[in-house]
Amino acid sequence: MKNRWLQIGLSVASLALAATLVRFLPQIVEALTGKHVSWPQIGAQFSRLTWQTVALMAAVWLASLVAYTFVLTASLPGLTHPQALTLNAAGSAVSNLLPFGGAAGVALTIGMTRGWGFPLRAVVVSTLASGIWNTLFRFLLPAAGILALLAGGRSLSPAVTKAGWVGALSILLLVAVVASALYWDRAAAVLGRTLDAAVGVLPPRMRPREHGPSEALDRLRADVSEIVRHRWPGLTVGMICFLGLQWLILVTCLEVTGSYPGLAPSIAVFALSRVLTTAVVTPSGTGIMEAGTVGALVFFGAPLDSATAAALLFGFWTYTVEIPFGGLALGAWALLRRRGNAAPVPAKEPVGR
Repeated sequence: MKNRWLQIGLSVASLALAATLVRFLPQIVEALTGKHVSWPQIGAQFSRLTWQTVALMAAVWLASLVAYTFVLTASLPGLTHPQALTLNAAGSAVSNLLPFGGAAGVALTIGMTRGWGFPLRAVVVSTLASGIWNTLFRFLLPAAGILALLAGGRSLSPAVTKAGWVGALSILLLVAVVASALYWDRAAAVLGRTLDAAVGVLPPRMRPREHGPSEALDRLRADVSEIVRHRWPGLTVGMICFLGLQWLILVTCLEVTGSYPGLAPSIAVFALSRVLTTAVVTPSGTGIMEAGTVGALVFFGAPLDSATAAALLFGFWTYTVEIPFGGLALGAWALLRRRGNAAPVPAKEPVGR
C-alpha cells in the first residue's frame, strides 16, 4: 500500500475496532458462553491485585523479553543483548499499533541495525531466520495444546481424541519437514521436487511464470541455512524460554483471579491465545484474543468474571504494556543516534607531518 492516507485510515479503523471489541467484551463473551458478566464484576477481580502480584507479573514479563533477546542474538551474530532488547521492544511497539504491523516492524529493525553498523544482508538473513523460528513455534503451539489435553486425563469422546492425535501428529510432521528442508540439502531438494510436482497439476495460467517452488525454497534455505545449522540451539532455547515465560504470565493472571483450570487446560488456553494474536483485523488480534481466551477458560470451568479479568490482564502484559515500553526504547535509540551524529569529527593532521 503506497497510499499513506490509506495506511493511516486502516490503522485508525483497526485500532478503533480493537478498542470497540475490548469495550464490549462482556457482551461478546455473553454471546459466546450464554452467561452474563459486567464491568463492575470484572473490576472487582482487579481490586484483588496487590503490589506484590503486580511486581511479580512485571518481573516475569521483563524476563520473557530478555529471553527473546537470545533468539535475536543467535540470528544476528555480533548483536548484543541490550541492542536485541531495544530492537524487540521498539519493533513490538510499532507492530502492536498497526494492522499488518510486521512489515513496519521489519523496516524499523533494518533501520536500527544498519545504524549499528550491521550489513543489510546479515539483517535480512536474521529477520528470515528469527521469523521462520517464530512461525515454526506458532505451528507447534496448537500441537502442544492438543497433546496437553490428551495427556491431561480429561474425558473426551473417542472421535475427539482420535482427531486430536491426528491433528497434533500432522502439525508435528509438517514442522519436521520444514525444519529438515532448512537444515539438509537433500531434504530441501526432495521437498522442492514435491512442490514442483504439485504445481505441475495446476492449470497453466495458475503456475509461476519464471521460477518454480524449488528455486524459491533453495534461495530461502541458502540465506538461512548457515544460521540454522550453527545457531539453532540458541534460536530454539530462546523461543522455548520466551513462550514458557509468557505461559507463566498467563498462569499468574489465572491464579490471582481464581480462574486457573489446571496444567493441561492452561497450556491449551495459552496455545489458543497465541494463535488468536495472528488475527490481522486488529493489531496483534486485540479483542479477538481476549474473547477467545475467555471462551476457552469458561469451557474448562472457570467463572466468567474471573476468566474475563484474567484474559484482560494477560492482554495487558503481552500487548498493551509493550507499546509505552517500546516507545521509550525507540526514543532512547533515537536520542543516542542523534548524539552520535552530532559528535564532532576529529580534525585530520596535515599531510606530510
